[in-house]
Amino acid sequence: MASDEDQGGEEYLYKIVLIGDSAVGKSNLLSRFARNEFDTNSKATIGVEFQTQVVEIDGKEVKAQIWDTAGQERFRAVTSAYYRGAFGALIVYDISRRTTFDSVKRWLDELGVHCDTATVKMLVGNKCDLENIRDVSVEEGKNLAEEEGLFFMETSALDSTNVRTAFELVIKEIYNNVSRKVLNSDSYKAELSVNRVSLADGAASSKKGFSCCSQ
Repeated sequence: MASDEDQGGEEYLYKIVLIGDSAVGKSNLLSRFARNEFDTNSKATIGVEFQTQVVEIDGKEVKAQIWDTAGQERFRAVTSAYYRGAFGALIVYDISRRTTFDSVKRWLDELGVHCDTATVKMLVGNKCDLENIRDVSVEEGKNLAEEEGLFFMETSALDSTNVRTAFELVIKEIYNNVSRKVLNSDSYKAELSVNRVSLADGAASSKKGFSCCSQ
């Protein structure tokens, strides 16, 4: 998160990474969210690619810089630089290809090595429009998400199902996490003290829990 005190306001900029096996639809998820486009002839991404999208949260302009793996996942060599500074991650699999679902734990392990434990993570079962050749059930996706403490959603970049919802949920959760960190920081508490504002003892009890699979 970067702040711009000179402009009298704050700028919220969060990096989010897309990971998962090759050809699960990561690039099309990104283009559908950022440009509302879908390329039926899309090829593996070559070179670094990211899109910046703006979402309004609590009246504030929040920018999400979303990175695509740039084809590196084909060689199982996604670099540490790709993950550096990521506030959130979408781990994507193809519901019609079980091997991509089986790879999720390996991607989570890699994420654990390179990212902060507070990184917001969502498991995404993409290509839910391919229901007739589904190879991974919704329940299996939900169960893995619950087991690993992830948010979960099935999407279709082809017909737009849940694409915007998935990205915006991750962005909002990042914003909430960062806001909580700021509120709990010593510098913020010192500032409150200087301004003669005291926090009520029960303030912490107002925080709301969030379940990855809440209805």
